[in-house]
Amino acid sequence: MNVGLMSLGDQVTDPVTGTRQTAAERHRAIVEAAAIADEVGFSGVYVGEHHGLEYTTSAPPVVLAAIGERTRRLTLSTAVTLAANLDPVRVAEDYATVDALSGGRCEIVVGRGNFFVSTYDLFGRDIEDSHLLFQESVELLVQLCSGKSVTWPGSEFRAPIVDFTVQPTPVGPMPIWIGGGASPSSLELAARLGLDLMLPSAFGNPAQFGPIVEQYRERYASYGHSRTPRIGACWHVNVAETSQAARARWEPRYRAYFELMKEIIPRVNPDPPPFIRKPFNFELLTTKGPALVGSPAEVTERLAVSAEMLHADTNLLYLDMGGQPASEFLEMVELIGEQVLPCLP
Repeated sequence: MNVGLMSLGDQVTDPVTGTRQTAAERHRAIVEAAAIADEVGFSGVYVGEHHGLEYTTSAPPVVLAAIGERTRRLTLSTAVTLAANLDPVRVAEDYATVDALSGGRCEIVVGRGNFFVSTYDLFGRDIEDSHLLFQESVELLVQLCSGKSVTWPGSEFRAPIVDFTVQPTPVGPMPIWIGGGASPSSLELAARLGLDLMLPSAFGNPAQFGPIVEQYRERYASYGHSRTPRIGACWHVNVAETSQAARARWEPRYRAYFELMKEIIPRVNPDPPPFIRKPFNFELLTTKGPALVGSPAEVTERLAVSAEMLHADTNLLYLDMGGQPASEFLEMVELIGEQVLPCLP
């Protein structure tokens, strides 16, 4: 199992200490945590992208370039790149630069980002065009990230491209994942193009994604791709030496993060998904939901069971949420490396 470190850079006042990290402190903590993750055996780091929200990581390729200079083994990736909002040439150039600097360690997880309607407004896009924008952008991005010359006829959304090669050229064709699962069109796109699937399993009951995985695998096989696709999943995690310590310190912070989502998503989406309307239930979320909390042994067991349920060979752990102090964040990364990763299948 590959285990990655994920961060969305949420900026929340810590309900335990009453302190609030600055955006600069949040970015620095992510880089420092990635450096530790590289040393203790994590497989990758995945940085989220948001704009104009209380999530402060708006430029993942810049953060990943900094991490790349501090690490030697980690895959450098995203959670997610907003492919329907950004120009695919600019995306390909940014991540090809990270790939070149890091010796071929960059991958891209692309998402439609339709939860955040306000981002479409910010970039001058229409949310009604999101499916077409996403499909077109991903198809073009696959060609651009191959490192080969691209000629493309253009569309209502973008001018034509004639005999263009991304510079710097990626070390090799950069792997691309589709981040999604709720939309049949995204599943079909991933299957048709032979791309791996990163599930948004941190949204709601992870069991709901089981049938989606089976559908994706069936559609992927129908296109006759030669390689086995990778399945990824995302989890909210807090680990301490004892279960009692982990639960006691995390409950108020997880509640704070949940309240942040309940405030942000209805503000930027007139039709928020059902999970955001449900009241916070710590017990339910940490037993049957996407939250893995407890001692190293408990987190190991929950992670193994959850990953098996979704056939997920790549699992991303979101640790630094809800105002979690940087010191505890770094300690958890080290603890997982020492006592969780060696015990996973």
